[in-house]
Amino acid sequence: MSAQATERSRESDSAPRRARVDERLARRGGWIELLRAPALVFGLAARLRGAAYDLGLARAHRLDVPVISVGNLSAGGTGKTPMVVWLARKLLRRGLRPGILSRGFGPSTGRAGDGVRGDEAAVIVAQVPDAPHHQDPDRVRGGRELARRGLDAILLDDGFQHRRLARDLDLVLVDAARPWGLPTPPGGGPPVRALLPRGLLREPPSALARADAVILTRADEVEPAELDRLRGEIAELAPALPILEAVHWPIAVHDPDGWRLSTEVLRGREVELASGIGNPASFEATVARLGASIVRHHRFPDHHAWSPGDLEGPGDGQRMLVTTQKDAAKLAGIARKAWVVEVEIRLRAGEPVLEALLDALPESRAARERNAIHEGLHG
Repeated sequence: MSAQATERSRESDSAPRRARVDERLARRGGWIELLRAPALVFGLAARLRGAAYDLGLARAHRLDVPVISVGNLSAGGTGKTPMVVWLARKLLRRGLRPGILSRGFGPSTGRAGDGVRGDEAAVIVAQVPDAPHHQDPDRVRGGRELARRGLDAILLDDGFQHRRLARDLDLVLVDAARPWGLPTPPGGGPPVRALLPRGLLREPPSALARADAVILTRADEVEPAELDRLRGEIAELAPALPILEAVHWPIAVHDPDGWRLSTEVLRGREVELASGIGNPASFEATVARLGASIVRHHRFPDHHAWSPGDLEGPGDGQRMLVTTQKDAAKLAGIARKAWVVEVEIRLRAGEPVLEALLDALPESRAARERNAIHEGLHG
């Protein structure tokens, strides 16, 4: 999205809006810097916990089915949900039976038949219904439950920090537009890089050294020079670590009745946006690239619970309301009808590396048993 288009969107959003948490944390100076003290404590606890696993003092429980972790370093959206969908579809095309394990964050979606909690889980269930999805805050217990179903692989959603469950492949997503969680501060300058609660990092960037690969998401939303600089920084943190690149690609727009239409339906239209996601600027840029004129953006914190009053403002109800897949289910229960942009992850660099990493995964017990039966029938 051009700077001019962004400015138009901000100028038109004349109603008072409370700053999001990431916007407040992005600022430098003032009382917010007092949060550096608890951030030091948080960082020490994270390092001690990591050291306990590295030294074998804390036990990681291994399943008899390969575990693929999809995670990140920061709180907020880096594209884990579309990446899990991409991997599940990839494994299904290979003739394997993947399952998905998540924590179960947020209220129940209330959708018949899915039984999941959280907006991201609802998106995964809708897009890969052939992959069993189990939710349990105890990842070891949840993994064992999935393993009993005779699966060939388990996709651990948001699993990088959950080291109690051993994994066979650790993929870490880094948002190229916000590598360490926070946007550029007002007035410019480098973004704040800090652990929770001063910043959004759950671990220091040096934790990337234990990953098997890093995937730079939204790689098309930054200048090539900035992408090269980020690649170099990650290479210093984790030498020889494969670095892949991915983009969030809009593939369709769903109208309020659920019909799946071409993205061309937004071209030339004046729209309002509604989002409660980790990186609202990225969603805004996506809609702008589809040719829409963004008049207003109702921006709320990640996992926002929508209410009708959230969408009040100038021109209320007179323009097309456009939202994300993650927000769609919750917006469906309020008065205004929303159009939904469907997005998928596409790897633009490094897909053969990821294919090779998947090839190297061990066989599950279920696969070994099937192969033994097959060999016995032909023996």
